[in-house]
Amino acid sequence: MQGKVVALYITKDDANKTREMHSEIDIDAYGVLGDKFYAKDLQRTILITATESYELTKENGIDIAKGSLGENLLIDINPYHLLPGERLHVGDTLLEITQNCTLCKGLSTLNSKLPKLLKNDRGIFAKVINGPHSIQIGDSVKI
Repeated sequence: MQGKVVALYITKDDANKTREMHSEIDIDAYGVLGDKFYAKDLQRTILITATESYELTKENGIDIAKGSLGENLLIDINPYHLLPGERLHVGDTLLEITQNCTLCKGLSTLNSKLPKLLKNDRGIFAKVINGPHSIQIGDSVKI
């Protein structure tokens, strides 16, 4: 299965937890450089979300901006079936799935229906196996 990177985001460590879209991000074993969560939890270094998550919200009458789910990588294929230990290639980077993304209270602030709606469809966490590398919009994603 193959797709591509659609968007890249970094969460800033400011009072508003500002989300910045980037055309390229730098990553290493500790996560996304410049991200608020960099080096905080090595099992949750990169959050990957599929465009299907945003399509699901829209189908249910909830229109949220891309990046709102907290992802670092937004990709156009669905990796949610992958289990911890399975790997995917993003450009030249090898990532290993570590866990499903747990739902947080922050989703409720966007819309009270989101936690239930996205219970199994918000994203997955991965760690970097090789690197450091850069990931760019348009890079291939191979499962």
